[in-house]
Amino acid sequence: MRTFAIANQKGGSGKTTTSVNLAAALGEQDRRVLVLDLDPQHSATAWFGIKNAGKEVLGIFSDDGNLADLVQEAGAPGVDLIPSSSWLVGAEKILAGEVGAETILRRNLERLPPDRWDYLLIDCPPTLGVLTINALTAVEELLVPVEAHVMALSGLAQLLQTVEIVQERLNAKLRISGILACRVDARTRHAREVVEQLREREGPLVYHTIIRENIRLAECPSFGQPITQYDPKSAGAADYRALAQEIISQEGS
Repeated sequence: MRTFAIANQKGGSGKTTTSVNLAAALGEQDRRVLVLDLDPQHSATAWFGIKNAGKEVLGIFSDDGNLADLVQEAGAPGVDLIPSSSWLVGAEKILAGEVGAETILRRNLERLPPDRWDYLLIDCPPTLGVLTINALTAVEELLVPVEAHVMALSGLAQLLQTVEIVQERLNAKLRISGILACRVDARTRHAREVVEQLREREGPLVYHTIIRENIRLAECPSFGQPITQYDPKSAGAADYRALAQEIISQEGS
C-alpha cells in the first residue's frame, strides 16, 4: 500500500479537494483507496456525505482505538473513508507533552490489513501541529497541493523545512512524491508565472498535471460527490484523472 499525506499548512491550497477527487480518480482505475480525514474541520468527511461521525477517530489518540473499526464506504467506487469530526481538535491537548506522541498514528496504521487497499491518502489539517506531524511520521510519501498564488510559495518553503526535520528525526522513509499546482486560472498572467516559478524552484518535484480553476469543483461538495461523479466530463474531472495516471506511472519508474 502506498501511503500519502496530503499536506500544506496554508488554508485554501486544495488539500481536501485533492484528497477526495484523487481518491475517486484512482478508484476509477480499479485501485482500492482509503481516505483518512485527519482534519478537525472534517471537510472530506462532509464531502462524502457522512454526518455525525462522532468522536471515535479521537480514540486512536486518546486510548487504544483501532482505525480498521472506523472504516466506512465513501460512496465512490473503490474508495473507503475513515471519517473525522470536530472532536479531533482535542487531539492537540491530549498529545501535548506525551512521549512518542508523533508516532501514535504510525503505530495504528501498522495494524491495518496490509493488502486491503492500494493507497492511503491522509487529508491533513491546515497547520503544522501534532496531527500533521503524526501524518508525516506515518507515511512514506507527501503530496503538496499549492495554490497558484505568489503568497503560497513562501508557505511551501516552511513546509519543506518541516519535512526535512521529520526526515531527520522521525521518518527517514518520508519523501516528497510531488508538488501539485492547484486553482490555476490559466487566463491570468499571475497564475502562469507562479506555476513557472514553482517549476523553476522545485524542478522535477512538481507534477506535470495542474488543477485548473473550475466552478464544477467548487460545486460538487454540496452534492456529496467527487468531481468524477458530479460532472465526469468537466475540466476538474479530467485534471484529477490525469493526476491519478501520473501517480500510477510513478510505480513503473
